[in-house]
Amino acid sequence: MTSTDGGTGERADLLSALATQRYFLRYTARDLTDEQAAQRTTVSALCVGGAIKHVTYTERQWTQFIMVGPSAMASDESAVGSYLDGFRMLEGETLAGLLADYDQVARHTDDLIRSLPDLDAPQPLPEAPWFEKGASWSARKVLLHVIAETSQHAGHADIIRECLDGAKTMG
Repeated sequence: MTSTDGGTGERADLLSALATQRYFLRYTARDLTDEQAAQRTTVSALCVGGAIKHVTYTERQWTQFIMVGPSAMASDESAVGSYLDGFRMLEGETLAGLLADYDQVARHTDDLIRSLPDLDAPQPLPEAPWFEKGASWSARKVLLHVIAETSQHAGHADIIRECLDGAKTMG
């Protein structure tokens, strides 16, 4: 795992929790070829590379939300293509490229966590059926959501990897 350089306190805890979940996701992709990273091993459209791609997009979008609010949550299909394309590796995408993009987003998020003046600063959630009407989320709640999302998809990637070649993230 990487050092979070976050000092002590709540921000250090957020950085550490996020670094741990990122590590599990990245570790699941260890030693995979591009073909293996793109391979589906379950009925889901998700593959290891797709999990990394989706988490990268999600983290980028939510950190943008912290800074600019609900306009950051507008669908940007130019960034990932169709919705389903965000969960799979497309022609020309490589695992190394997806991991490099993830690293760049992670550095940005970590810098944001360190520099935010107030973790309690709220942003109104966009109108969507899955959000409570009129609700706002603090930067802290957004970051906890990003940690949970990363953890969930690290677990998905672990199952996919185990089906692929028997390798496990843990155990």
